[in-house]
Order: sequence, then structure tokens, then C-alpha cells
Amino acid sequence: MAIRNDISEDLERDLPGVIPLFPLSGALLLPRAELPLNIFEPRYLKMVHDVMNADQVIGMIQPRDETDRNQRKLYSVGCAGKINAMVETGDGRVLITLEGISRFEVVEELSSATPYRQGHVSFDPYEDDQIVPPDRIGVDRDGLIETLTRFLKRRGLNAEWAAIGKAPDELLVNSLAMISPFSSAEKQALLEADSLKTRAETMMTLMEFALAEFPNEDDEDDTPVRPN
Repeated sequence: MAIRNDISEDLERDLPGVIPLFPLSGALLLPRAELPLNIFEPRYLKMVHDVMNADQVIGMIQPRDETDRNQRKLYSVGCAGKINAMVETGDGRVLITLEGISRFEVVEELSSATPYRQGHVSFDPYEDDQIVPPDRIGVDRDGLIETLTRFLKRRGLNAEWAAIGKAPDELLVNSLAMISPFSSAEKQALLEADSLKTRAETMMTLMEFALAEFPNEDDEDDTPVRPN
């Protein structure tokens, strides 16, 4: 069974004060970006079915450590997303896509009878997350793309440069932050950045650190073609 909800024009709304918390290392969700998830653990299958019968909102949040998943300490900031697509595969799994709504702060983790964790959260510190920014908002696109080019080349990768060149600043920066192979702590820093410009600058710094750690004398040769 497949379900799809269109929420792209429904971001400015009341958000629940209590939401399920889905701890997942390295998984980053940001406002208006989409995160596909393959759900197979019984407790999270229960979570998905519960929210589908309610407001469809799940709070993605990163654990601070790798201890028992039930006892992991969590970062205090996560991002809520609404399920905008769900497919039951027939083999016990559920494939969902979350569309990011807003970051939140965990006020208190609640004792709950559910097998998954829940938290009392506040969206107030991030109320601007629900405002769609202009297409171009001062991000150093040339610097970001130049750094990204070297970063990908070092790993023998390339990118869809035509799509990158056409992407609005928010989509460009947030998509790159979500897919970049950074550590959980580094991704948390990207999540908590106080502006899109700061997030882009932080990402460039992280890429430069990675490049400096493994220098390559051939960086200036055979640079992939970048968009104008």
C-alpha cells in the first residue's frame, strides 16, 4: 500500500508539543528537504503506524553515543518531519519519506508506554524554519561549489552539476549537508547552524579539513567541469 501527502504548501501550522523521537546516527533532516527511510524494527514500525493515525510527524534526532539504543543520550536539537509518502513492502518493512518542517529543542524526554521514545519539544527557537527563504540569499555558491568539486574529486566522485547550478541556495546547501559523509558530530553542527550562510560556511570548513588531512598533489589537474 502506498500513501502520499502533499505538505509543501502546508508548513505554517501548529506543530505538536509531544512527538516521537527517532534516534539515528548520521541521518540529517532539514526544513523542506526530504529524507527516505527504510523502517523494519518492530518499535519503529509501531511508531510509523501510530503517527499515520495522528499528525504524521516524527522527530529525527541524533544519539550522542553508541550505547544500547534504548539508553542512548540524545542531542538536544533535532528536526521534525511529516510523512509525505509511505509504502508497505509486503515483507514486513515500510518505506517512508519525511519532509522536513522545523528544527526543535527537546524540553524533556517523556516516560512512555510506547516501545519508541517520545519527547516534549519546543519549536519556538526555530520559528523561522517555516518561512521559505528567497532563491538567492547570500550563500557563497562559487566557493561552496569549488570546495565541493575538490572534495568529490579526492573521492573519485562527480556530481550532477547542471542540477546543482539551478538549485536555489536553500536546496543546494541543505541537500549537500544531508548527503555529505561527515561524522554525527559534524552533521549536528550543520543542523544547529544559525543561518543557511553559516551552514554553507561550516560545510566548506569541514570539507577543507578533510582535504588537508589527506593532501593530494594532483588537485589542480582534471578538475570536473562546474556549472557557470
